Amino acid sequence: ADVPTEWIAKIAKAHADIDVEVVDLRDFPLPFFDEVASSAWAPSQNEVAQRWQKKVASFDGFIFTAAEYNHGPTGVLKNAIDYAANEWNKKPAGFVGYGSVGGSRAVEQLRLYAVELQMAPVKSAVHIAWGDFLAVRQGEKKLEDLEHLNQAAAALVNDVAWWAKVLKAARAADAITAEAKAA
Repeated sequence: ADVPTEWIAKIAKAHADIDVEVVDLRDFPLPFFDEVASSAWAPSQNEVAQRWQKKVASFDGFIFTAAEYNHGPTGVLKNAIDYAANEWNKKPAGFVGYGSVGGSRAVEQLRLYAVELQMAPVKSAVHIAWGDFLAVRQGEKKLEDLEHLNQAAAALVNDVAWWAKVLKAARAADAITAEAKAA
């Protein structure tokens, strides 16, 4: 995932309205989910999970880079998604998939998870088909040279940036309303 992640991060960093941070799941060695319940219902006991939840909470939107294996995303990504709950809520999710059919089946499953987590999955996505991925992997092409992918990436970043701005304002308004009700 390093090559497509670096590529989409570079495109996102060129967008004037957003700050970009690449989060590598290798930096969060989460065990297979072993909590009593979702962190929405009970605080996580695992220190790495707590650190992960704080990291997720710190963002206003997400672009996931996902490989497709056996018609779905990797277990590591699904596990990381499961370790956070409310931290994902009311934030946009965009997807860059790669695999035999551009990671489309993995992306579709991730969209379902996003809906359950009260995220706003954006319509735009990037699907790096196997032929393109293989050509990049073998050094015959660079993702930057594939105009159809660059166009899809620009649309994806624009959508995530727009929704992040709108949903951040909505979350702030909700917080003010909640404070007023509590007073």
